Amino acid sequence: MGKVLLEMKNITKTFPGVKALDNVNFQVEEGEIHALVGENGAGKSTLMNVLSGIYPYGSYEGDIVYNGEVCQFQKITDSEAKGIVIIHQELALVPQMSIGENMFLGNERGKKNAINWNETYGEADKYLKMVGLSESSRVLIKDIGTGKQQLVEIAKALAKNAKLLILDEPTSSLNETDSRALLDLMLEFKKKGMTMIIITHKLNEVVYVADKITVVRDGSTVETMDCHTMEINEDRIIRGMVGREITDRFPKRSNVEIGEVNMEVKDWTVYHPVYAERKVVDGVNMNVKKGEVVGIYGLMGAGRTELAMSIFGKSYGTGISGTLLLNGKEVSLKNPREAIDAKLAYVTEDRKGNGLVLSNSIKVNTSLANMVGVSDKGIIDMDKEYQVAVEYKDKLKTKTPSVEQNVGNLSGGNQQKVLLAKWMFTDPDILILDEPTRGIDVGAKYEIYCIINDLVKAGKSVVMISSELPEVIGMSDRIYIMNEGKFVGEMKADEATQENIMACILQSGRGE
Repeated sequence: MGKVLLEMKNITKTFPGVKALDNVNFQVEEGEIHALVGENGAGKSTLMNVLSGIYPYGSYEGDIVYNGEVCQFQKITDSEAKGIVIIHQELALVPQMSIGENMFLGNERGKKNAINWNETYGEADKYLKMVGLSESSRVLIKDIGTGKQQLVEIAKALAKNAKLLILDEPTSSLNETDSRALLDLMLEFKKKGMTMIIITHKLNEVVYVADKITVVRDGSTVETMDCHTMEINEDRIIRGMVGREITDRFPKRSNVEIGEVNMEVKDWTVYHPVYAERKVVDGVNMNVKKGEVVGIYGLMGAGRTELAMSIFGKSYGTGISGTLLLNGKEVSLKNPREAIDAKLAYVTEDRKGNGLVLSNSIKVNTSLANMVGVSDKGIIDMDKEYQVAVEYKDKLKTKTPSVEQNVGNLSGGNQQKVLLAKWMFTDPDILILDEPTRGIDVGAKYEIYCIINDLVKAGKSVVMISSELPEVIGMSDRIYIMNEGKFVGEMKADEATQENIMACILQSGRGE
C-alpha cells in the first residue's frame, strides 16, 4: 500500500430538501489514478466541490486530510495553493483571449500592476509542450478545437503546480481519438508521479486508466475496487453504481412500424456565420421516416450540429441553400419559432448554455418553448403550468423534490430530462437530439433511450447525433456518416459496425 495523499472522512453535505453527501469516506494514494463513479446525483461532483473549497469549510460536516494535514479550505484558491486543482466539465476559458492569457488568468505573471507578457507566453509554451500541444500560446481559444481546449485546461492546471489533479468528465466533449489521447496523457503524468481523480460516465475509460475505483450511490460511498487485485469490467462497475445488473444497455424496440418519409433535406449547404467563405455543410441529402431513429455520426467538427441547427429555423449559419420538405411539402423555416410551429424540435447539445435557464424552476423551463400551451388569452395559467411540469416529471421519472426546484440544482441526467420535457411539450413530429446523453450516467442513459423508443412508438421521428459510436449503433435504424461537412456513407443498423463506420470516414478523408 502506498502513501495516503488524501483522506476525506465522514463528509456530509446538505442542501435545502436534500442530503447530497451522507457520511462519505474517500481515500486516495499518492501517484495513482482514482476513478470516482456513480449515477447522476450520486454526489461525485459535490464531493469534489467540498475538496476544492467551492463549498467552504463550515458548510459541510467531516474532515479533509491532505498530505497529513487537516485542511479547512474557504475558497478554491486555498486548495490550489496546496496543489489541488480541479478541471470542471464546462471548460473555464475565455474564447476571445489567447491561450497564454487564459492559462494565467487570475494567476498572472509579472509585478504589481504590470503583466510580463514575455514571461506569460514563454511559461505557457512550456506547459503546452508538456501536454503535447504544438499551438502557439498566442493563438486565440476560439480558433482551436474542443480537444485542444481540454489540453489547455490541463496545461493551466500544471501551471498552478498541481499535485492532485481532479478531472470532472474530461472527455465528455471529445471524440474517441481525442479521448484516448487524453487518457494516454494521464497515464504519462502518472509515470511522473502525479496523483489524479477522474470522474467519468464512460466506463471503458475507467477500466483503461484507473488504479482504483470508488463507487458513490445516493450520496454514500458503496465500495472501493482495486483494479490490480480484482477483475474489473464495465458490468461489474455498473452493478456497483446502480445496485443491479443492466443486461442490455440499449432497450429493444418492439411493435414500431416505420412509415412514410416525413422530413427530407436536399442539397443542403451552409456557410460559417463569421467566415462567410467557409462551407460547413456541403450538399447534404437525408430523409427521416415516421417511427424511425436516424443516427448521425461524425468526428468533432464534421458539421453535425451545424446541419441540425440550420435545419431548425436557420438558427446557425449564413448563405443557407437547399430544400427542406416536411410531409412531402416544401417549407421555408426562417426562425426557430416557425420551426416549432412546423412540429420540429431541436434538443441542443449544450443544455446549460443554450437549452435551459438554470436559475429558473423546472416548471418554468418545461413550458418555455410552448407558452401558448399554458396560457389563456395571453396570460400564463400558473396552475396549468404546474400541472404540465408535474406530468412530464412523472412521465420522464425526473428525480426532484418539487417542480419548483431550480434546474441548476439538478444532476446532469435530470437536467437532460427537463430539456426533453421542454421540447416534448411542443408536441413535435420530428425531434433532433444533439448528444442527448452527454455527461450522464449509464442508468440515466438507459432511461433516455426508453424515452426515445416511446417517441418513435408513438409515430414520432428522431434524429440522434452522438459522438459515442456504440450508442449510435445501438439505438439507430439507419445511420448517416458525416465528414468535413458531407455525408460520406449511409448504413442500416444490421450492417453498421464501429470498424465499418470509421473506415468510411477514413476513406472519405483520403479521397479528398
